[in-house]
Amino acid sequence: MQAKKRYLILFSAGVSLILLFYLQEPASRGTPNRGDDPHPHWPHFSDPLRAFIPWDQTETEDYNVRASPRHKRDDNSGAYKCRMDSCFDFSLCGRNGFKVYVYPQQKGEKISESYQNILSSIEGSRFYTSDPGQACLFVLNLDTLDRDQLSPQYVHNLKTKIQNLKLWNNGRNHLIFNLYSGTWPDYTEDLGFDIGQAMLAKASISTENFRPSFDISIPLFSKDHPRTGGERGYLKYNTIPPFRKYVLVFKGKRYLTGIGSDTRNALHHIHNAEDVVLLTTCKHGKDWQKHKDARCDEDNAEYDRYNYKEMLHNSTFCLVPRGRRLGSFRFLEALQAACVPVMLSNGWELPFSEIIDWRTASIIGDERLLLQIPSTVRSIHQDRILSLRQQTQFLWEAYFSSVEKIVLTTLEIIQDRVLQHNAHSTLMWNRLPGGLFTLPQYSSYLGDFPFFYAVLGVKPQQKFTAVIHEVTPLVSQSQPIFNLLVAVAKSQYCAQIIVLWNCDKPLPAKHRWPATSVPVVVIEGESKVMSSRFLPYENIKTDAVLSLDEDTVLSTTEVDFAFTVWQSFPERIVGYPARSHFWDPNKERWGYTSKWTNDYSMVLTGAAFYHRYYNYLYTHYLPSSLKSMVDQLSNCEDILMNFLVSAVTKMPPIKVTQKKVETSATLFSPPKNNPDHFAQRQTCMNKFASWFGTMSLVHSQMRLDPVLFKDQVSILRKKYRDIERL
Repeated sequence: MQAKKRYLILFSAGVSLILLFYLQEPASRGTPNRGDDPHPHWPHFSDPLRAFIPWDQTETEDYNVRASPRHKRDDNSGAYKCRMDSCFDFSLCGRNGFKVYVYPQQKGEKISESYQNILSSIEGSRFYTSDPGQACLFVLNLDTLDRDQLSPQYVHNLKTKIQNLKLWNNGRNHLIFNLYSGTWPDYTEDLGFDIGQAMLAKASISTENFRPSFDISIPLFSKDHPRTGGERGYLKYNTIPPFRKYVLVFKGKRYLTGIGSDTRNALHHIHNAEDVVLLTTCKHGKDWQKHKDARCDEDNAEYDRYNYKEMLHNSTFCLVPRGRRLGSFRFLEALQAACVPVMLSNGWELPFSEIIDWRTASIIGDERLLLQIPSTVRSIHQDRILSLRQQTQFLWEAYFSSVEKIVLTTLEIIQDRVLQHNAHSTLMWNRLPGGLFTLPQYSSYLGDFPFFYAVLGVKPQQKFTAVIHEVTPLVSQSQPIFNLLVAVAKSQYCAQIIVLWNCDKPLPAKHRWPATSVPVVVIEGESKVMSSRFLPYENIKTDAVLSLDEDTVLSTTEVDFAFTVWQSFPERIVGYPARSHFWDPNKERWGYTSKWTNDYSMVLTGAAFYHRYYNYLYTHYLPSSLKSMVDQLSNCEDILMNFLVSAVTKMPPIKVTQKKVETSATLFSPPKNNPDHFAQRQTCMNKFASWFGTMSLVHSQMRLDPVLFKDQVSILRKKYRDIERL
């Protein structure tokens, strides 16, 4: 009992002393302000490793060396205070949406080819405005790409030139592009001028200097990188198992001194000249012989024995170590070659890290664990290798194959920040066809896009809306449109018919139209132009659209069969009249042909099904210059739609079987009042290919017929028997 009393007395005394200590401490120190003491008395360690560092030593030089860049960035919030809500004026985007203004070029200012490509990409995009009063974002016409003072592209007195811009406003709502910063020997990320509150789209940016959800990390690309289009990825087919001649390769410069030399100097430790081939050379720069070491001669000789492209295309993994700066040209080269990049650049904020899940397309290594890299990549299962390789091809073609795609991806990211209620989802960015072709302004529900049906496990609606393009007045009941209306209306899948009246004559009275079992809605075309047939009309409620010319000749059976085929391929154009393109070596231009051949690359929208999303994409994605050309010629709108859909899907349209009715007196023949019809279409082909930067049309030799088509069985056993009857 006495022992219990003693314990109780000691416990009470201890509690009293503790309370006395805490009550007296504020008085002795003075009441601290939140800004005066950056460290609380009992710090919260979000990083488990930080718990081993006393809180009063986190500002020492030793801590700054050991702490992670992202951790230091979070601690020094004052130096990285710019965020969208603090350094961006959203009110400028409220009136006209997300529009981008490019400053006019000043007299005497030289612009590099790469920066001109960036500006041209902006000016050719749907975001561009020539009126600064309508702009939400501003881009300089002063070349800021190369800020290495030793470079011939370096622009002098940039600080003064920028400060003299009337709209600069300390960089607020401005975007600055940069590929190279700093110079020998430390290659810092300083641009040589105060960027103020401007956003930075920068290559080789470190996580320490990167301002999340404000700056954008872009890839380092060469001056030869194409402005538009770009080459497709090199993966032509999948090999199972997905292993290649080499497991891991690299070929590049080795720096003997200075920043970036440690990693590349150590690569020889894991090089085995068999399946791990890591080649470096000292032979670069003017005075490389002054600094060469004992390994230089041997390295240089081995370096010259290997062909870089052969290595690149025959390796499963490609090492992407840092150079003088964090980024490297090897990154884009590996992506294009379907060689899974193994990143070895600690502290590098990967390109477009805000939207791209790089774990699905690369291996993130650590420079400090170089010796573990070979065993790590060898342990990756072949299923994952195949998945990684396929994702490299998607990302390359979606975001990196041209300067235009890099720029447009940058602008789309900023637009997502501004219009958060209409922002892309992660799935939109990381699945085919990518964020540039999946516009969230159309819908926030993924099931409204034809590309995500399989992912979501949903199917398109079981009905379609027919849109008939009418350009001639109604004169007699024998006109083809009356027979067409009746045939389409009898389809069990038809929800409604829309007649788009693009004729100069007034709308006919309702009693002139035949009675049908489905609603017939007559809409007057906007401005009576060809592009109006692809407007996203609110009247279209179904996923499927059946586009028809007024003189189309189709039976109900043909309509039903084409629709059932489209339901299996909702992201593609499915229909009847096929055309093709070819390259004319004599004229060095693309040609257009309507001949019946063994392949095709277009299905004309005079009788074709497609998803209604393409109406939205045609209207809001394509530039006004292409649509104006179509409207002026009253031609080529069907070719342009095929270009668009093939550019999105990377696949050809699908032709289905029909009765042989394509004669000179019926559907799909050149208009009698336009002898230049085919010449115009040749011109359109080349104009469209130029804008897309590549020939996006894809040839196909596939035609889909009904099961039992032409088979020697009773006609009564065939579901689509009318297709065989002439």
